[in-house]
Amino acid sequence: MSGSLLAELADICGPGAARVARPEDQAAGRRASFVASPATAGSVSRLLALAGERGLSIRPRGSGSKIDWGTPPRDLDIFLDTARLHGVWDHDGASAVVAAGTPVVAVQETLARHGKRLALDPPSPGATIGGVLAVNESGPLRHRFGSPAGQAVSVSLVDPAGQTVDLAEWESPADGVITSAVLPVEELPQARRWVVRPVSTPTEVNDLATRLVTQEFALSGVEVDLPAAGEGSFALLLEGVTHFVTVGAGRLARDLGPLATIRTEPPPWWGRYPFDGSDVVLRLRVRSRDLHAVGFVLRDAVGSAVSVRGSVGAGVVYAVLPRGLSADRIIDIVSGLQQVLLARRGQVSVLTAPPSLAARIQMARPRDLF
Repeated sequence: MSGSLLAELADICGPGAARVARPEDQAAGRRASFVASPATAGSVSRLLALAGERGLSIRPRGSGSKIDWGTPPRDLDIFLDTARLHGVWDHDGASAVVAAGTPVVAVQETLARHGKRLALDPPSPGATIGGVLAVNESGPLRHRFGSPAGQAVSVSLVDPAGQTVDLAEWESPADGVITSAVLPVEELPQARRWVVRPVSTPTEVNDLATRLVTQEFALSGVEVDLPAAGEGSFALLLEGVTHFVTVGAGRLARDLGPLATIRTEPPPWWGRYPFDGSDVVLRLRVRSRDLHAVGFVLRDAVGSAVSVRGSVGAGVVYAVLPRGLSADRIIDIVSGLQQVLLARRGQVSVLTAPPSLAARIQMARPRDLF
């Protein structure tokens, strides 16, 4: 059976584009049986049709940077590797058609040669267009440009029955495998400046963010980094015409007080996640004015400070729980946060956890990330 299935996968994807899975071909601790790498949407369609006929589970994988996020797979027969779905076409100045397996970095390099960019800056190393859209992964630029799902002009995917579907909107996840997307492009900014101020508590972040609401700044990013121990940072990004950016950064620095500094390069933590694959991470949808309440609940529930980082201006931050907590303790912490956020129109979900814990707690579902 396994030999004949491998032959069928190779027939669909081409010589050398299907193989038996290796030990590293895992998702949330579950190893796949095969890896198939289609190069066209037609091949993706045939793969999903085959999987449907045989009752096989199939999971798309780009760079694998987010493969352990969310609910673990019950079964994993085939990894559909999107690396060969690669390329950028029709970047006519207003939009670009991008294949799902193309790394975001590669797209940005291609567009930069024409003075353009995508307004995407996912923190995951090697993130692909398909992976970014599948989980709506965003970085600091979300503050100004919105989430990737909100930006997409259209998304092409193959549904579980093997049928190609073109969606004019990508506001929530749909079953299937993304094969390409049409994304808006914009001019590269002439200048970028970061205004950074040290902070120590969520309350201080709230005060600063509230002060900025009354100002007329076209900010591209509003980020916070609050480590569990030590001083944190509140950082703002201005982009655009050089004169505007220079004058605006000066005004921002004055408004934020004498501790604020202006930089031509981002802080080291900017646009990076505060966690790795072995951490239990909570993804929080929370307004900046409610961040202090979340901070108090986390401190009380955990018994110590918790590292928090993210796009406070866009209302998406990540909290890293201390290691060694039991599943029951994590469930209690999440329940307490849910009660606090319910009245504040917020949301909490468990984004990542070691496999032994992920099997015992409710992990983030795809719709929780949109």
